[in-house]
This record gives sequence, C-alpha cells and structure tokens, in this order.
Amino acid sequence: MEGIKKIACIGAGYVGGPTCCVIAKKCPNIKVTVVDLSQERIDAWNSDELPIYEPDLFTLVKETRGRNLFFTTDIDGAIMEADLIFISVNTPTKTFGLGKGRAPDLKYIEAASRNIARVAKGKKIVVEKSTVPVKAAESISRIVSANQKNGLSIQVLSNPEFLAEGTAIKDLLYPDRVLIGGEQTKEGLAAIDSLASIYQHWVPAEKIVKMNTWSSELSKLAANAFLAQRISSINAMSAVCEATGADVTEVAHAVGMDTRIGSKFLQASVGFGGSCFQKDVLNLVYLCEALNLPEVAAYWHQVITMNEYQRRRFANRIINCLFNTVTDKKIGLLGFAFKKDTGDTRESPSIFICKYLIEEGAQVAIYDPKVSKSQIFLELTDPSLGMDPERVKRLVKVFQSPYEAVEKSHALVICTEWDEFKTLDYTRVYQSMLKPAFAFDGRLILDHKCLTDIGFQVEAIGKVLENGDPMPIEQSFVS
Repeated sequence: MEGIKKIACIGAGYVGGPTCCVIAKKCPNIKVTVVDLSQERIDAWNSDELPIYEPDLFTLVKETRGRNLFFTTDIDGAIMEADLIFISVNTPTKTFGLGKGRAPDLKYIEAASRNIARVAKGKKIVVEKSTVPVKAAESISRIVSANQKNGLSIQVLSNPEFLAEGTAIKDLLYPDRVLIGGEQTKEGLAAIDSLASIYQHWVPAEKIVKMNTWSSELSKLAANAFLAQRISSINAMSAVCEATGADVTEVAHAVGMDTRIGSKFLQASVGFGGSCFQKDVLNLVYLCEALNLPEVAAYWHQVITMNEYQRRRFANRIINCLFNTVTDKKIGLLGFAFKKDTGDTRESPSIFICKYLIEEGAQVAIYDPKVSKSQIFLELTDPSLGMDPERVKRLVKVFQSPYEAVEKSHALVICTEWDEFKTLDYTRVYQSMLKPAFAFDGRLILDHKCLTDIGFQVEAIGKVLENGDPMPIEQSFVS
C-alpha cells in the first residue's frame, strides 16, 4: 500500500500532537487529523492556549492548523477516511491488580484497536506510537483480526517515538533514527515502506531503520532504560562524592572524556522524572519477570531504586542542614516541572521533595514558570502519594514570582533547571530571606562561589563546598 493521502492520530497528547504537527508541516499534501475523546483538549489545540508547552510548537500549529492539520473529537470519521492511523494514547503503569506498579495498563490501546476494527473499511495501516511492551502489536493484530468485516485489511506497525520533552520539535525534525517494525511478509514490508515514505519527506533514508515488530518495540524500552541507567549511575557517584569530598562535575567530565562512554546524560541531579523513564524501566522489569529472568529484572529495577534514593537523600540533606527540623519553616521551591522547557509534571522529582518536606511540617512555597497552581495541587493531592489533601492545602502555596516564593524563607531549593533561575538577583534574594540563608542546588546550575560570597550557605548535589562539611558515609538509605 503506497500513496498515503490521509492520516488519523488517536490521542492528542505529548506524542500525537507534536508528531502530527511536524508531519503536516513536512507533508503539505497529506491531510492529518488528530482526534481525542476529550473535548476540552481538542478545544485547546484549536485555540491559542495549547494543552501542552513545547518550544516552537505553537508556531507549527499556527502554520498548519486549518490547512492540512485538524483537531476533532470525531474519532470514527477520522478512522474511516484515513489510510494510516497512529495510536498515540496513554499507557500508564497499572495501579492495581496483576502487575501493579510495574505492568503497563493497555486498556486505552485495546479500546482504540476495537474502535478501529468496528468502523474501518478497506485497507488500513495501524501504527502503534505509544510506548508499549514487547508484542503489543500482536495484541492489536489479534483484536483487529478477530473483528474483521467488510473486506477490512489491516497491517500493524511499530513506530516508537524518541522525543525528549523540551526538545520534541527538534527531535522530530532532526531525529537520530526512525524505527519502523512490522511483519516480515510481503504485505508487512509494503506497509513499512509506506510509512517510511512519509518520513522520507524530511528524514535521510539511512536514518530510517526497518526491522521486525518485536525488535522495534524492545528498542524503545531498551533506549529509555539505558538513558535512565546513566542518570542513576552518575547520581550514585554523587553520593560517593559528597561522602569523600570529590566533585561530581569533575568526575563526570573526566568519565565523559572517554570516547567509549561519552558525556551525555552524566549530569548529576535530584533525580529523573517524566512520563517515560520510570514507566519504561518498570515495563522492562515486568517483562523480564514474566519471561522468568529474575536477575535481569532485579538489575533494571535497581535503576528505579537509585532514583528514589537520590530524591530522598536530597530531601534529607535539606532537613539535616536546617538544624534537623523544617517544621513551620518556609522553604522556597523553584521549579515543579520535571525538566526545563516543559510544563509536564509527571513523576517530577519536585513532587517527592515536596512530599518529604510536607511530611516534616514545612511550609512549601512553589514557583514554576510553566506549571499552573491547579496542576501542582493535582499532583500533590494524588491518592498515590498518601498525603492528606487538607494538610497539603494548608502547607503549600504557589507564587507567580520566584522572589515572592523565597521571601522570608529559610532556604531556596532548585528542583528544575529553568534558565531564569541562573540569572535571578541573588543579592535581592539573600536580603529577603531569613538568616542563615540556605541555597540547595539540585540541578547544579548556580554559581556557587558567587552565592557563597553573597552570604548563602550553599549545598549542591555531589559536592562539598567550602561552607560545608563532608556528608557522612551512609550505611543504608531511607526508603
């Protein structure tokens, strides 16, 4: 099947929206329709207040929306007219039942597949774009095959996304690689070529990698697991640095100069977050357990354990430095998104730092340039955190200015590496805070010498600064 003229994308989230915007930009002769059950989300895509923040995304939407890019809740209509259908729905980790806390919840994938089987006619290519476990495409195929009618002929492909939030548009325009997996049959290979022809409008042919379905699905989980592993590895070293007086930045630089290792993802921090890393590593752990590979499962689960340890260790450092108590003390927390240049808060380290501080009775004052007050409270009152919503509302305040958030506080805490935090007037900040004024740099973005000269007591991940004593070597960690 060649000559794709119409594309539908089920799911108007962080993957489906940006992906379709770029396709619409680069393939002006293809009609691209993004559909979603949420009228509120579709209305946002059709407005000037998009439901997600991503640099350069709004410019793309304005250029293509209404020309060959459309957003609608008419899912059935989009499916019926499309030649190719992306499934870009949410695949959260299960919160109950078999595989709780590890296995992916595929109910939205199944619902989308059944919807396609119900209304589609003729020849279709269905592409799984959501992050899914190995052999999810097989499940989609089985659902579709069991419900085929009206001469329906469907080929199911795997086309995992490799987008980093904050650079998603750049990642789509200039990808390291595009993976397309499908059945190694005549029909399957033809479908792979059809999808590849879309990407070839802007991606060099040598970067489009064709493979079998299972390899494509596993490659996505493996890539995120390897990246998360690197972050946990350097964060583990940061604990050793604090215990010995070494500087984690210097260690990372020395290690990264080895061409076999490289320098990327060796930035020590308060921990990783986002929608993919933890979920995908846990999916891989569950897969290994299901395949009776307990040692492999335990190996990859340690990546998650180390990330949790780093968040807890950083919170404990704040408490210890503030004379072992933060009860009724105002703590200015700067940054709530899991990384800069995005409004996404999923699995953000800030959530857990807030949780630990709230449990100790701290008054947490939060500022983030892209995360709304409602979203912050939605995260902190999520039942999975186990905190009393009334206690959260009493102890947490959200401010529209970083200066207001840190005024009359005992400490400021950098949890997200927003560029604006590098250029704040820290003399003004220091003068507005209670003394001694503490600055906790969880992202290693501040000028520590400058802050020390101003008068701050500075504490940074993986470093022992002149104003501090080495952290004691920890025999075990608190979970």
